[in-house]
Amino acid sequence: MTTDGLLRELLAARARREPCVLATVAAVRGSVPRDSGAKALIFEDGRILGSIGGGKMEALVIADALDTLTDGRPVLKTYPLHEASPDSFGAICGGEATVFLEPQALGECLHVFGGGHCGLALARLAMDCGWHVTLVDDRPDILQGGAAHVLHEGPASEYIASRVWRKNDAAVLVARNFHLDRDALAALLLHPGAGYLGMMGSRKKVRSVLEELQAQGVAPETLATVHAPVGLDIQADSPMEIAVSILAEIMAVMRQRTGNSLRNSLH
Repeated sequence: MTTDGLLRELLAARARREPCVLATVAAVRGSVPRDSGAKALIFEDGRILGSIGGGKMEALVIADALDTLTDGRPVLKTYPLHEASPDSFGAICGGEATVFLEPQALGECLHVFGGGHCGLALARLAMDCGWHVTLVDDRPDILQGGAAHVLHEGPASEYIASRVWRKNDAAVLVARNFHLDRDALAALLLHPGAGYLGMMGSRKKVRSVLEELQAQGVAPETLATVHAPVGLDIQADSPMEIAVSILAEIMAVMRQRTGNSLRNSLH
């Protein structure tokens, strides 16, 4: 595969938000299978497009590439291809190759369940902040006015079950009634992994939902991970103010910040 073709595949994978790693032969010495600049794209399921050498070396590169998806940090690693090195894996090409493994940062993603006034405001605000936004609702007429990268029509529980949830995912439940949020929350707790999980509602509603789920067998410590009622206490009133309150809390939680006033950092 040509470099241009590989980079097109990389852009397509990023558009799909499919985790992948770009592997580039950064330097070579002696006899090696591929020269500097050779590239390959490695996907989370172990698929590879292109090649950086084949054989045992490529298998090791794939394994190391998948490891970088865990913490998202790029790695520069040298693979000896000669018997003289204790780190060699039996290759006898006689040289060595240094490979740069670059996990592709997909950025933070917000999943809004419910296309009412607050849900639409939250989706618009998150998009303005550069987040990838998915809006989920079972009403096609509501989605027509939604501002999001992905508009998903259908039950929240089906969408939730279809995904692999990651730390850079935030899910916020702002559906039009108690039952929809309860069922969506149950599905999210059954398919964990998101970096943030919040539910909007009055204290009475929140208590009722959490008590129902606990009665169904959900552990109290699991329910304690839910941010509900959602948002920061800034006396938000309008849908956009509520959106600011919610998104600010999401950022603080996912970026592991306190959310305190920056003025306090001067003291």
